[in-house]
Amino acid sequence: MFQHVAARALADANRALHCAFEPLSIELQCDGQSTYLAIDASGATLTAAPGEAAIDFTLTATASAWNELASAEPKPGFQNLSTMRRTQNLIVTGDMVRFQRHLLLLEMLFSNLSDAGAGEPAPIAEPYIEPVTGRYLNLQFEGRPHRIYFEEAGDGIPLICLHTAGSDGRQYRHLLNDPSVTDRFRVIAFDLPWHGKSSPPPGFEAEVYELTTDRYVAVVMAFFDALKLKDPVVMGCSIGGRAVLHLALRHGARFRAAIGLQSALYAEDRSLGDKAPDMALHRPDIHGGKTAGALMAGMTAPQSPRAERWETMWHYMQGGPGVFMGDLHYYFTDGDLRNGLAEPLRDSPCPIYLLSGEYDASATPAMGEELAGLIGAAYFQEMKAVGHFPMSENPDAFRGYLLPVLEMIEAR
Repeated sequence: MFQHVAARALADANRALHCAFEPLSIELQCDGQSTYLAIDASGATLTAAPGEAAIDFTLTATASAWNELASAEPKPGFQNLSTMRRTQNLIVTGDMVRFQRHLLLLEMLFSNLSDAGAGEPAPIAEPYIEPVTGRYLNLQFEGRPHRIYFEEAGDGIPLICLHTAGSDGRQYRHLLNDPSVTDRFRVIAFDLPWHGKSSPPPGFEAEVYELTTDRYVAVVMAFFDALKLKDPVVMGCSIGGRAVLHLALRHGARFRAAIGLQSALYAEDRSLGDKAPDMALHRPDIHGGKTAGALMAGMTAPQSPRAERWETMWHYMQGGPGVFMGDLHYYFTDGDLRNGLAEPLRDSPCPIYLLSGEYDASATPAMGEELAGLIGAAYFQEMKAVGHFPMSENPDAFRGYLLPVLEMIEAR
């Protein structure tokens, strides 16, 4: 059952490098039977009996779950180890620090992240320059100077794009280069402070970054006002998909419409085996960027092109220390809209359109549909074969779902 795992260990130079440090001894449990996986500089070896080294951690799942993970197109909830943990189809016990420290390697061995598949990028015949302009906006925010980076393309209705937790505005690069959008919309994607090319404010070295609802709404409105935008559309994904709800609640009259990608009333860690999802994101003994990339691999769909999935992960691997963890404070705690907090959106002057990816284990399509019913959303659609990052992991599929929404907004 696990032969493909051992075969992948030395499949490329990157995986071989990952195997070269800190040997691992892993127990793989399947319906009461155990197989043992030893990983070291020579690769990965499967045995029926444990070796001399102590077991570092145990991965437990049913035979059907292991087989689903190994399939070419796993069902939602089974596409990666981290997703199987979220859906409680995989239980991890043992040394959780070592598990998190090597999660990226484990995902590369067990999941089909690096298997060749459809959607390989076409070669570039001639060099070209993209029609995207990048600039810096300097403004005073929360009593301190901030330098905020943004990119824009196109003309027409302003479309402000909010990136996901721990990432940056590069997630919208395909949208910025899509003439069917930019011919009618002025697409603007900015990096939140501390993210991407927007530096933290002076004095950041003495504080711990933490995103709150008030801070998120305030920085979006400060950006909005500084650019003197008129009647814009705001679109956000993940934490951005939650933020568009807070923006509609507090400033709905100032927006033409809001588009929520992967929006839900709340989010929570549903995995078992460690204390919290952020335990591994800001520790000196774990590479937070690699762990963040590995965790987000599990939020993508197996049908998404390999290059786009890895670029989405790469944005997370580049995040500043503690930034992803600070964003999760908003996503998991401060931005929670349960207990009736979202119900006033039924009377909002800002129409809300919701799109939810089939393979998102965090803000599931069921959670998006629940939100749509609660607030009387103008539109809701589940996006098939798409995960948590539709605009970056599978831009072609996302385009087919977004364009009808933009046409509806124009018609209004």
